[in-house]
Amino acid sequence: MKTAIELIADERQRQIEQEGWSLHGDDQHLAGELALAASCYAIPPGEHYCPDPPDSWPWDASWWKPSPDDRVRELVKAGALIVAEIERLQRADQGEPQSDVAAAAGGLTQTALEY
Repeated sequence: MKTAIELIADERQRQIEQEGWSLHGDDQHLAGELALAASCYAIPPGEHYCPDPPDSWPWDASWWKPSPDDRVRELVKAGALIVAEIERLQRADQGEPQSDVAAAAGGLTQTALEY
């Protein structure tokens, strides 16, 4: 069985490779949208607004992809979005241009596993 950190790292990689999210795209979310989206997936069972996203969902409803029968899956999505927000904030603090961090897209898995 994979650890929680491994599941989150795998999900973050999936978001990049299969959903088309990128570090550059993440860096455009300056108002905390990534963290807000994570909080929506972390809403406790019974308070979900499935299939419609919560009112606080920051993006178009088509991007809301709940897993109502798999609580761990929803928390993994939330964790991956939190990782994306943390990494965005770290890049912003370091003033790294996107061209320098584009190659680091796959670095989450290694970074998360080292943590």
